[in-house]
Amino acid sequence: MDNIDLKKDLRSLSLEELGALINSLGEKSFRAKQIYEWLHVKLVSAYDEMKNIPSALKERLKEDYELNALEIVRVLKDEEDGTCKFLFKTADNNVIESVLMRYEHGNSVCISSQVGCRMGCKFCASTIGGKIRDLTAGEMLDQIYEIQKYDGQRVANVVVMGTGEPFDNFEAFVRFYEMITDKSGLNISGRNITVSTCGIVEKIKELADLQYAMTLAISLHAPNDELRRQTMPIANKYKISEILEACDYFFEKTGRRVTFEYSLIAGVNDSKACADELSGLLKSRNCHVNLIPVNPVKERDYRRSDNREIMAFKKLLEKNGINATIRRGMGKNIDAACGQLRRSYITGDV
Repeated sequence: MDNIDLKKDLRSLSLEELGALINSLGEKSFRAKQIYEWLHVKLVSAYDEMKNIPSALKERLKEDYELNALEIVRVLKDEEDGTCKFLFKTADNNVIESVLMRYEHGNSVCISSQVGCRMGCKFCASTIGGKIRDLTAGEMLDQIYEIQKYDGQRVANVVVMGTGEPFDNFEAFVRFYEMITDKSGLNISGRNITVSTCGIVEKIKELADLQYAMTLAISLHAPNDELRRQTMPIANKYKISEILEACDYFFEKTGRRVTFEYSLIAGVNDSKACADELSGLLKSRNCHVNLIPVNPVKERDYRRSDNREIMAFKKLLEKNGINATIRRGMGKNIDAACGQLRRSYITGDV
């Protein structure tokens, strides 16, 4: 399926681009700031909600530019920890999902960057069925906007770790980052943005050159190439050594510590030997390891390591001088693992 034309998605236009559009229509330049505020501060979903914009201008914009607002299809709430999982319908009737997580330091939202994913990681439900299309920057932003409107509280942190590989949609991701951190919009600090990639080396370096103050997270999940190839097809293209070299470059350019995500799969990558080998890879680097007990996916055979194995793995890393944490399990009562709700909706299970 063809991507939605970015040029036709009004919410994806930067303030500068919106200004150029307004000027091209012969309108007064201050209208661009008004419209941008309606979209990215007041978070409206329709032209008719822009009360101080002349009807004639709105009609002209409607002719060529859609708002492509997302529609909430379903919300699942975990009453135990307050986590909410959102299923959204796009303008072309695809579905994507996002998660709202509540922490003492503020609300975090995990968003998707694509409809589906073509990376093929075997422990992830998001890749089942492959990639349908990229999301526009506006659609990435609107996941946050709709959740903030629904919840009534400001979003403090954003993680781009939902369905899709952000660096497979790099231009839209960069546009999204610049707009979500824009002082004219929601103005979320770049330090509160985290992006997760399975390790597309050239894009890691390209991001480093932009010198954004964001957190880079690498989905590593194995301490060597042979084991990584068993669960992550991307390992056939990029060696771990190449990914680590790109991460070193990122740290050199930004001064930002890299996080390595490691999903613990029982009997696959949770052994003492794996912990020792991972320590050897990372011991000289300013980094952090986020251990993730893998979420069972019914279409896959992998199972979660038990708590004793998880703690033993963490302690071995720490003994070797590696900063490690175990990701807090949130939304465990609502299938909050990436891709599960979307998959259930597509197959008619919800």
